[in-house]
Amino acid sequence: MARTNFDQLLQAGCHFGHLKRKWNPAMAPYIYTERNGIHIIDLHKTVIKIDEAADALKQIAKSGKKILFVATKKQAKEVIAEKATSVNMPYVIERWPGGMLTNFPTIRKAVKKMANIDKLMQDGTYSNLSKRELLQITRQRAKLEKNLGSIADLTRLPSALFVVDVMKENIAVKEANRLGIPVFGIVDTNSEPKNIDFVIPANDDAKDSVEVILNACCDAINEGLEERKAEKADEKAADAQAEAEAEEIKPKRTRRPRKNEAAPKAEEAPVAEEAKAEEEAPKAEEAAAPAEEEAPAAE
Repeated sequence: MARTNFDQLLQAGCHFGHLKRKWNPAMAPYIYTERNGIHIIDLHKTVIKIDEAADALKQIAKSGKKILFVATKKQAKEVIAEKATSVNMPYVIERWPGGMLTNFPTIRKAVKKMANIDKLMQDGTYSNLSKRELLQITRQRAKLEKNLGSIADLTRLPSALFVVDVMKENIAVKEANRLGIPVFGIVDTNSEPKNIDFVIPANDDAKDSVEVILNACCDAINEGLEERKAEKADEKAADAQAEAEAEEIKPKRTRRPRKNEAAPKAEEAPVAEEAKAEEEAPKAEEAAAPAEEEAPAAE
């Protein structure tokens, strides 16, 4: 079942491309026609490409990996922030920090610095600073929060990149290509689709167009996360059941007496009686022998 349909994409304006003179010839397979000097995108192909991208994103989320959403253009900022937050994924909506992927350890240091400032403010370390120094630290904290706050939970490189307007975010795409990270992108008629692993041909300028595509993709991600939770719950239940069955089948082991440890009294009684009987047997034989010798004398 398709996650979107032709009418839904048409209503959102996903079919509007750029001016004919600004087109990229590599986008020719995704262009249906030209009208009034503007290219019209083939929405039938867009529906197929959205389904392909959504299925791939679902599998990534199901495996417990992170997907980084990137959109620094004004029209898509709010939509990206809302949708990425709804599926608990990191996102970048301000300026792309150069080297964020290729120099990831440095970015992590900046994120840790932000966490350290919060910690020192809470424990009162900065209470003795002057107003000017405190103001500088506060401004530094606000700047870090603005640029890196949305990726504070990204402790390792993302497993995929979702980009709105691959032409504007070309640095992010290049970094991902260099590291072999798959790129999902909304690609307009003026963009280069060669470096995008999952091309979604659509209008990348209209807010409604971006939103309808993100809805389909984020729904798929959410499905993957739910399936992951269900699998974990099933595994946990299966492990608990296996442990319970093992406890029932497992025979109860009796503890052996340690060295120099007295055996239980119940077992001692028969052994003592046998030893006593063995000791009394020779005495009885000795007592019987003299009696036999005295018998002829009496006669």
